[in-house]
Amino acid sequence: MRADRAAYRGDRRTNGRRRAGNRPSRWPPSFVEVEADRRALLVLMALRGISPIKLLEVADRERTAVATLEAVRRGRAGSDADREFALVVDPDDIDRALVACGASLVPFGSAGYPPQLENLEDPPAALFVKGRPLPSRERAVAIVGARNCSELGRELATAIGHDLAMSGVCVISGAARGIDAAGHQGALDAGGHTVAVLGCGIDQAYPKWSERLIRRIAEIGTLVSEYPPGVPPEPYHFPARNRIVAAMCTGLVVVEGAEGSGSLISAEHALDLGRDVFAVPGAITSPLAHVPHVLIREGATLIRGVDDLMRDLKVGERLGGAPVRLDLTLAERAALDLVIAPVLPENVAKGLGVSVPEVLPLLLGLELKGLIRSVGGRFEPRLKAAST
Repeated sequence: MRADRAAYRGDRRTNGRRRAGNRPSRWPPSFVEVEADRRALLVLMALRGISPIKLLEVADRERTAVATLEAVRRGRAGSDADREFALVVDPDDIDRALVACGASLVPFGSAGYPPQLENLEDPPAALFVKGRPLPSRERAVAIVGARNCSELGRELATAIGHDLAMSGVCVISGAARGIDAAGHQGALDAGGHTVAVLGCGIDQAYPKWSERLIRRIAEIGTLVSEYPPGVPPEPYHFPARNRIVAAMCTGLVVVEGAEGSGSLISAEHALDLGRDVFAVPGAITSPLAHVPHVLIREGATLIRGVDDLMRDLKVGERLGGAPVRLDLTLAERAALDLVIAPVLPENVAKGLGVSVPEVLPLLLGLELKGLIRSVGGRFEPRLKAAST
């Protein structure tokens, strides 16, 4: 199952997925070490004429963000427009815009950067993040599909989002009209964690009707973008956005999609990254069933509804127990987000910005609810989303 990628390969409008030759796939460890590198990174993230892959190649040669930006300013990388922009843009303006919208810059390799994005051929040099900490991949499922969906598709996506969130799993999608929005809404209705990956600046609400949804996600979930404040949506942003959605999840669910739908791009990214792909079938006469049926023919797991998905993923089960229903405070949710692997209470306290005596009751409460367990002085997650 390989769709033609020529329409989005090779420049900022493209995000290739196959490594060629000795092309680097990781940003240099020295790329952002000092404040000057962070300021340079803000400018680099605002460039529109150079693709993430090309920027990564330059960074691999130059080793630091400051040196990479200097290469652009001297015309050794990027377009003429990039060079002119890089010479005049003030990183302080970008910083002020981030503060104004309540977002932060999360560079590659930093504590808040999702390690699963490192599997991409073109991982973003940084993300702009607003809201709660990003989840581990083991607790994340993506829901994608048609913008112009049917009412049945909308109801199913909402139910899937709701039940995943009730089981402690983060719901990831792209905040688009239709299936994306329904998946987010289901998670929000359950009081769970949902992540919206935007195809525009972190301060933008697109389309305009989604402003209320995006505001609510920012309040109790997370907004993510590789584009800084002020960047408008562009058609080529959305295939790029889809690769991040696919990389951040352990499983991806497609609910409806007509021929040409971006949900097929998301599914193929997920397959290339080794994620599980699930598809909801439809009537053979329905154009909205095109993408799910293509995926099922190529080996995606057919699901008939929420129960099939929950059973196949074993989502929200304790190790050897029954499904867990969550009723967590904001502090408990924040602590749970930090227990993605065996971790000392001191590290959880540091991540939350509180003392160890303050964090211990939170961890003990999560242990009593069966969400984490104490092993050798460390706490580790009990919830899992395991593949069959």
